[in-house]
Amino acid sequence: MILHLGRRLLGVLGVLIAVAAVTFTIFYVLPSDPAAAACGKSCSAERLAAIRTNMGLDQPLWRQFMEFVTGIFTGRTMGSGQYALHCDFPCLGYSYENSQEVWDLLVDRLPVSASLAFGAAAIWLLLGLTAGVVAALHKDSLTDRVLMVGSVAAASLPVYFTSMMLIYGLIRVAGLLPYPSYVSLTSSPLEWASNLLLPWLALAVLYAAMYARQSRSSMIETMAEPYIRTARAKGLPRRTVVVKHGLRAGMTPVLTIFGMDLGGLLAGAVITESIFGLPGIGRLFYGALSTGDQPVILGVTLLAATFIVVANLAVDLLYAVVDPRVRY
Repeated sequence: MILHLGRRLLGVLGVLIAVAAVTFTIFYVLPSDPAAAACGKSCSAERLAAIRTNMGLDQPLWRQFMEFVTGIFTGRTMGSGQYALHCDFPCLGYSYENSQEVWDLLVDRLPVSASLAFGAAAIWLLLGLTAGVVAALHKDSLTDRVLMVGSVAAASLPVYFTSMMLIYGLIRVAGLLPYPSYVSLTSSPLEWASNLLLPWLALAVLYAAMYARQSRSSMIETMAEPYIRTARAKGLPRRTVVVKHGLRAGMTPVLTIFGMDLGGLLAGAVITESIFGLPGIGRLFYGALSTGDQPVILGVTLLAATFIVVANLAVDLLYAVVDPRVRY
């Protein structure tokens, strides 16, 4: 297990370096000049050259990339003289728009995206798994058909449409909830939950529908296994057969997609955060794309890749806990 974990960690590091290299290269070949954008319209050639030096844009691509990678682990100083900027570990550079460290921007926005991701994940897992298991246990019945038709309909709704309908129905018409604005969990847990309930539901409707279909097919396949028939023949209670023997083994495919979905949402849900005005990483990423803020875009991309590969690593380790057959 230790050797397996070591190999996977090396693979994670390789994936992150590859993602950073590809993203860095794409930004380098773009026609836009961030130094000219930072300098302004009435910028002299001397000032433009100084800004390019301060940003490190006068260096070859390979040197810029090596300084970026080493700066993540050791920090780095960009520019020289009066224009020198020092960036502490972990250094992802400075935003071209507001001259703040990219890492500080990500840390400031991460609690919002994490609250959105974990809250929505708890709801869609509860709804999706419940619907999928019930449909599988009543295969080809009216209950099965109703649940699957409902899941197909829910999966067909774009998240922006669901968000707007929730805003209109629960805020403007019924007045049951306040318009979402992020409140930290530590300051007021009740306000934190009430302000995030609509974004949670908007994401959960889409994901729960997909998880219901996936869990249904997995449970149907698992409940037909010989060891399930053996457990029934031994006279074990139905709940024990379904939950302990069927559900645990049937959740392996669901765990796989859950790791990908949760890892991606931790790096920001661009549409949901934009519609509800939540200051998360997704909204930061959208703003950086609009202005061409390359360090922020690169930082968010690298953070998203980190969350996804780490989530997949955690899922691989959880396989042995959920499904005893994996241990052998």
